[in-house]
Amino acid sequence: MAKQQTKRESPHLKRFYYPLDQAVEKPFNWKQMMRLLFFIKPYTRTLLPGAMIAMLVSTLVRLLVPILIGKVVIDVAIANKDITLLTYLIIGISLLYLLSYVGNTFRIKWVNILGQKVIYDLRKNLFSHVQRLSHNFFDKRSAGSILVRILNDVNSLQELFTNGIINLLMDVVMLLGIIILLFALSPQLALAVLIILPIMFYISTKLRRNIRRSWQDVRIQKSRLNSHLNESMQGIRITQSFSQEKENTEYFNGVNTDNFETERVAMKKSAYFGPFVEMSNAIGTVILISYGAHLIISGAIEIGTFVSFAFYLGMFWEPISRLGQIYNQLLVAMASSERIFEFLDEQPNVEEKENAMDYKDMKGHIEFDQVKFSYDDDRVALHEISLEMKQGQTVALVGHTGSGKSTIANLISRFYDPTEGAVKIDGYDLRDMKLDSLRKNISVVLQDTFIFSGTIMENIRFGRPEATDEEVMDAAKVVGADDFISKLSDGYQTEVEERGNILSAGERQLLSFARALLADPRILILDEATASIDTETEVKIQHALKRLLKGRTAIMIAHRLSTIRESDNIIVLEHGKILEQGNHDELMKHKGEYFDLVKSQFQMLDAL
Repeated sequence: MAKQQTKRESPHLKRFYYPLDQAVEKPFNWKQMMRLLFFIKPYTRTLLPGAMIAMLVSTLVRLLVPILIGKVVIDVAIANKDITLLTYLIIGISLLYLLSYVGNTFRIKWVNILGQKVIYDLRKNLFSHVQRLSHNFFDKRSAGSILVRILNDVNSLQELFTNGIINLLMDVVMLLGIIILLFALSPQLALAVLIILPIMFYISTKLRRNIRRSWQDVRIQKSRLNSHLNESMQGIRITQSFSQEKENTEYFNGVNTDNFETERVAMKKSAYFGPFVEMSNAIGTVILISYGAHLIISGAIEIGTFVSFAFYLGMFWEPISRLGQIYNQLLVAMASSERIFEFLDEQPNVEEKENAMDYKDMKGHIEFDQVKFSYDDDRVALHEISLEMKQGQTVALVGHTGSGKSTIANLISRFYDPTEGAVKIDGYDLRDMKLDSLRKNISVVLQDTFIFSGTIMENIRFGRPEATDEEVMDAAKVVGADDFISKLSDGYQTEVEERGNILSAGERQLLSFARALLADPRILILDEATASIDTETEVKIQHALKRLLKGRTAIMIAHRLSTIRESDNIIVLEHGKILEQGNHDELMKHKGEYFDLVKSQFQMLDAL
């Protein structure tokens, strides 16, 4: 265990502990609960009324039966030996129990359907909201922590919506009814038995804050566990390449142990309530027997009243115990709902104006006007950049890592907004355009391309779902992807696994080219798009691009300078500033930074 602790404290092993994935400190209040219950609103005229009526019927039957047994069956029918009345009472009570059974059946059916629908709506809303958030949100959070919110945290609300809320109302109605009937039967006995309630309420209130924080810790540890699992699976090849399986397993054991301990502590604290209620029940029963017997002997109450009182007292502790369980559900639900609402309250850094224009006839003339941008306050990525990319031009961005090349591409796609200045297309500030109308005219091909689970055909069609099979195949042929696709077992209908693992890096890149080109964009961004492609394949793509880029504005980011020689304009960047720009011949004659970059690459090739 000491070894695991050492591993967890090692600096390079703290990579899975995300600072934003901490407990959300909000007071436990009904305002938060009402916000959660808002998701029931669409069903307040359908499923909810039926479930409420069924609940009330079964509850009223349960409240009525003890009165009939004690005050009528015992004190009247049995005391007067009235067999006829007793027979009618037995039949009537049996019918009431049957009615209660029917009511409970429909209540359980309807609340389960209601709960499932609410969970479906909540997960859909959360996923849709996360989809709209800016890249800045995903930069600061791991994929695993986001998955926990959408899956585990939403799942933890399922029990609350399927049983908790209706059971809470049923138990509250039951308790109020029992208390009223207890005082109606015998105020003295009721006061004696219920004297322990204030003590019970005080102790349960003291436990509330502690239990709630424990369940928040459970959610945080599950998030960290999922983050580690996600990254371990994604990086399994790196782990095995460096023979780090043992170290990674030790780290997982540490995270798994933390998860186990936090859940054990939370469940241990939650388990206190049940025995506490049972002890209260035992004390109440002792008071009932001792003081109730005294009242019967003194003639203050009748035997039937005592029997009814005993029935109600037995029923009283049942909803009390269930309320303790529901309260634990509520604590878990509140811990999860706070984390869910933290995401739902997150607003995109890139927001669309209410009166944003739907720009359909894009030409592709790009302009950066004194653009300054920083990902955070400490690091400026672009320093008052001004540049122009004319319609139909192929513009290459060159520079060392961190010079600002990808940042410029991200600003053109409006994944981020400039800190200062403006990015314009055809003279319009991107902040005045609808995001859909902007991004539908831009295709991006990255070095680390993403292939979805599904068929080859579905992956190419992703950017343009309405495209025909013939259009998909034509796009694949143009970029040279048809050659390898036709050799697959099922051709374009071949199923690819997660991230396209059955394909080589070059084949995945060719699919991403076909996907981008099928979308028929006005602006095409190639961010190190040919880095994973062999020289022979790159020649095919370069030949295809000469035809495909005609009439489109293209931005090429590449360290391999041979891919950008024929660009109309080459912009050399360093530390977020433009050092020089021009075509290949002009820059070579200038013998500046670009000349040095080309020279250094040729020297590297000669050395090989």
